[in-house]
Amino acid sequence: MARLNVNPTRMELSKLKKKLESARRGHKLLKDKRDELMRQFMNMIKENRRLRTEVEAAISEANRYMAVAGSVMQREVLETALMLPKQEIELDVEEKNVMSVMIPVFNPRYRTDSESGIYSYGTAFTSIDLDGAVAALSSVFPKMIRLAEVEKSCQLMADEIEKTRRRVNALEHIMIPDYEETIKYITMKLSENERSTTTSLMKVKDMVLKQSHNFT
Repeated sequence: MARLNVNPTRMELSKLKKKLESARRGHKLLKDKRDELMRQFMNMIKENRRLRTEVEAAISEANRYMAVAGSVMQREVLETALMLPKQEIELDVEEKNVMSVMIPVFNPRYRTDSESGIYSYGTAFTSIDLDGAVAALSSVFPKMIRLAEVEKSCQLMADEIEKTRRRVNALEHIMIPDYEETIKYITMKLSENERSTTTSLMKVKDMVLKQSHNFT
């Protein structure tokens, strides 16, 4: 807590009181923003953990299917089956404003909505385990996109929470106490000046009364 270097005048006192009021109002708004960001951040963290668990489980399942398929199919046949995928995807990236944080929104667009579109091969010379691997990866792909979206959002929100926390602390522990200390100092100085002026006026009044009495 430090006193600002200003002249102890009524004008400065009025300016500081307005600044203090604005600082307190800004402090409250920033605290509310920080608290809401934290609430939404914690919700996203929970979703992130759930999605990561589901994605990792699905990928492990797909790897198991693929390992079995690789053991029963010739490598050349397996590579040929996966060489020319039929399905394609485009990703539209938009942004959403959450408490002044622009977080990404990923919107996938598939070339075909047909369930058979995920298979780029016929079933005559391939293993059913290969179908299981492709189906597992296809079903988890939307969750992978959402996981990427949530993780990026968590990162952006964490950065904004840290910035907001620093601003709140600066207002709470530096600016507001400095304003309060300076206002207290100016108020005391003005009171001292008023008392000094009053004392001087009383002395002058006494002197005038004495002179007036002597003349009479």
